[in-house]
Amino acid sequence: MTKIVVDGTEVDVPPDYTLLQACEAAGAEIPRFCFHERLSIAGNCRMCLVELKGAPKPVASCAWGVRDCRPGPNGEPPQVSTKSALTKKAREGVMEFLLINHPLDCPICDQGGHCDLQDQAMAYGVDSTRYGENKRAVEDKYIGPLVRTAMNRCIHCTRCVRFLAEVAGVPDLGAIGRGEDMEITSYLEQAMESELQGNVADLCPVGALVHKPQSYNVRPWELSKTESVDVMDAVGCAIRVDTRGREVMQIEPRVNEAINEEWISDKTRHVVDGLRLQRLDRPYLRENGRLRPASWAEAFGMIVAKLKGADPKRVGAIVGDLAGVEEIYALKRLMTALGVQNLDGRQDGARIDPAWGRAAYTFNPTIAGIEQADAILLVGANPRTEASLLNVRIRKRWRMAPLPVGLIGEAADLTYPHTYLGAGPETLADLAAGRHSFAEVLKGASHPLVIVGPGALARPDGPAILAAAARYAQDLGAVKDGWTGFAVLHAAASRVGALDLGFVPGEGGLDVAAMVAPGALDVLYNLGADEVEVAPGAFVIYQGTHGDKGAHRADVILPGAAYTEKSATYVNTEGRVQLANRAGFPPGDAREDWAILRALSEPLGQRLPFDSLAQLRRALYADHPHVAGIDQVAATEAGAAVAALAGLGGEPSREPFRSPVVDFYLTNPIARASRVLAECSQLARERVLQAAE
Repeated sequence: MTKIVVDGTEVDVPPDYTLLQACEAAGAEIPRFCFHERLSIAGNCRMCLVELKGAPKPVASCAWGVRDCRPGPNGEPPQVSTKSALTKKAREGVMEFLLINHPLDCPICDQGGHCDLQDQAMAYGVDSTRYGENKRAVEDKYIGPLVRTAMNRCIHCTRCVRFLAEVAGVPDLGAIGRGEDMEITSYLEQAMESELQGNVADLCPVGALVHKPQSYNVRPWELSKTESVDVMDAVGCAIRVDTRGREVMQIEPRVNEAINEEWISDKTRHVVDGLRLQRLDRPYLRENGRLRPASWAEAFGMIVAKLKGADPKRVGAIVGDLAGVEEIYALKRLMTALGVQNLDGRQDGARIDPAWGRAAYTFNPTIAGIEQADAILLVGANPRTEASLLNVRIRKRWRMAPLPVGLIGEAADLTYPHTYLGAGPETLADLAAGRHSFAEVLKGASHPLVIVGPGALARPDGPAILAAAARYAQDLGAVKDGWTGFAVLHAAASRVGALDLGFVPGEGGLDVAAMVAPGALDVLYNLGADEVEVAPGAFVIYQGTHGDKGAHRADVILPGAAYTEKSATYVNTEGRVQLANRAGFPPGDAREDWAILRALSEPLGQRLPFDSLAQLRRALYADHPHVAGIDQVAATEAGAAVAALAGLGGEPSREPFRSPVVDFYLTNPIARASRVLAECSQLARERVLQAAE
């Protein structure tokens, strides 16, 4: 540690700290525009100037290291002043230069109310200007449907450029020109390609880049803010849902160092309009081939008539990708009371059995633990589309110190250098047998990480592939004390929660593929599963939020609540239990999913033993205690589970791996209802066609 005196306060800080970090450790507030904790240091704006005793002029604290400070003549610690007259005058001068060309747009600027320049001009600027000439004018740029530009306001902090180049790994933006003629622009003024591009508007300290879909819709002081979690994939990013009245207006990231740091994907951010379009707001019944509005009593009456006369062996239930733990638990208890064994929460067809142990279906090293890996093997995984923020963490690990990454599956641009090894299970077999040069790379790693993705799991030979990957992980020494380098990556928010609750076929029960086959069932209860095709013949009860594929096939529709409209528990791909809080209320007659199941259980004669969410959770925690550990990953005996998994055996086919995420932007009914994401999807398809030409 190194001693340094900041405004008369002596503090001990690591020698690799910058002066800015040292000053903040001492409790001083340092203004900044270009500096960001997660980006490289640019030193562009000079707003962070401080007075360093012995220096001929103020120094930029973001770019000056503590180890570079010279001690006093008698060995005294370096002295820094953040409040001296020299520092104050220097900051006023910098602010005056920044405002020379900045337009007076505050009343009409979308950034007003959360603008760094606005706040710091009030705190560190002066109340007049000496500049009377015309301000510089810069033409606005088209950079896509998600970010709107007003480049007259740009102060050239380059945060957007550094984020896309360093964190996203897709350098969509850059600077052209020099001095006063410098401009931030996309190459050839094309739409940005990154699936994380919305974060540049969060990073922009002025109103040069703002979120286009939310432009001119809302001011920050009009919003009620609710902390929640994202369900667009299985990563479980921390988000904040901002509402005005009953309507969700925007979704912003929250800081969570263990998962998403402070970034979210564009699908997470811009699914907002999908929450209010094509919503199911009342029950429906199908009569003479057409759906008609009905009352809850009518809908329940038809369901009771069908279920009470049905053989439990010909009744089934499927859970979709967005269901919370509470409704899965309620549905399982109801179906178990009815004697139904045909249950499945694996809509994608993955044949994972919870009996293998929790370590057999979770991301065991955790997302933050990726930073400890020194070699990575991806088996049937494309983390860029299946788990964008997990891909960001792999890229972060690669930037810390480049590590070898091998990919088995579909060739893809993962935003970091990797070795493409092959397309299917035979490549994994070659690696295990040492017939591939990359095998030596993995063998020489001290913390190898094998990630098995949904492209390898969602197929008939999924258990055999999972077992082969587990055996290979054991051979590499990836499962040992202090390190479990065997990880399963899911793409659906509900998957791990459903497996934890054992929502899989009972003895003699049918899985998803068998349940949706012609003539398999008489009655199917579909809890938000919109990615499956149910064959004609079965009576389908659909409980969900949107008029998507599941509702089109349904005979009875029960309108449920979206993830922003209920308090629900989700378990992410690493097994972390997370709580999504209610930010608004469902439209019309729609109700929370667990409440619908509780109400339905009464006329069925199998009354569920809870009348409130609190009572349901007490019962849930009694049956599954680990679900009570909010924001915790329950400890598991990973070694034994991986060993048991490795002993499963089975012969994989030679079919190449295929990712289940064909279109990143349209993976669930909420996203498919969004006009913004539909435009993003169209642009992505056009880019693929252009690349093919």
